[in-house]
Amino acid sequence: MYTNHSDRSARAAPEGSVPASYVRLLFEYLARQGHDAGALLGLAVPVGATAEAAYPASQWRAMLERAADHLHDPTLGLRIGATITAAHLGPLGYVLLSSSSVPAAIERYIRYQRLVHDVSPVRCLQHNGQVVLEWDAESRSVGLLVNQCGLAAVIQFARNVTGEAIAPEAVHFVESPPDDATPYRDFFGCPVRFAQDATRIILPASLLSLPLRLADPALAAMLEQQVQAGFAALPTKDPFEQDVRQRISRHLLQGEPGLRHLAAELNTSGRTLRRLLSQHGWSYRALLDDTRKHLAEDYLRDSRLALPEVALLLGYSEQSAFNRAFLRWFNLTPRHWRLRNPDPTSHSN
Repeated sequence: MYTNHSDRSARAAPEGSVPASYVRLLFEYLARQGHDAGALLGLAVPVGATAEAAYPASQWRAMLERAADHLHDPTLGLRIGATITAAHLGPLGYVLLSSSSVPAAIERYIRYQRLVHDVSPVRCLQHNGQVVLEWDAESRSVGLLVNQCGLAAVIQFARNVTGEAIAPEAVHFVESPPDDATPYRDFFGCPVRFAQDATRIILPASLLSLPLRLADPALAAMLEQQVQAGFAALPTKDPFEQDVRQRISRHLLQGEPGLRHLAAELNTSGRTLRRLLSQHGWSYRALLDDTRKHLAEDYLRDSRLALPEVALLLGYSEQSAFNRAFLRWFNLTPRHWRLRNPDPTSHSN
């Protein structure tokens, strides 16, 4: 389920951005320290956390650096991230909070990451009994304070939704080692390494079986409609990724398309296509799987299509293979998903 998986169905401007919720975290923290955040940062207090209220990553970095200098605190990002709550993330925060399981929350976090931190795409891998959240090379450009805040927010949110004092097995930063790494080890509760090849959080696989404190799948499904609307309002989709997705979709009726076949259509080699996809945050298998997943939702909303027909449209030779994939994606059978999401053009169930 978690092999090189990241949702990059839309690509931001090259610089990336963060939502107003992160800036609000900084304002709240400065206020608690007795500082006038507006005067210090030269900004009005942010009032929302929508995509429209996003701040360029460079501006967010400058705000953190200015505040850190003023407070003489090189680990300010850790302290800001540690204050995050569901309310700061708006509808997405409550969707994650009420998800049915940790895997479901992780999948939603990855799918909608751009609403949380649209700077570099995140991938989730499962390897040697560990779950690894990994951000790509773009994370190098934002600076240590920004990465501190982002990683601290992820761990703090995981602690909030599970009610457990979750400690990763290791945390990796791409930046050079600080003079004192003690605050990092104190917060994360694990070894923290610097000058690494990627920004990572390495978690024990046992995390996946932890119950969520406020699991409410029905509420999560209802709120996710608002999240999807906000996600759809984000900037233009990545043309290269969309082209590959469309080619995959066209070939599915003839079965699962191979990497080499698509590469030939694009007049390139399989190795080059694999490299290009990796640069866009995908493996071929993950993009194929994600394309099928989104198509499955569209097809199932059409009540005229029987389940075996949906399976064939998605390139599955057997209904059972489609059922297994769908259970992995949604923790529901296609039939139960359809009952929960009836065709709006049909009066039948």
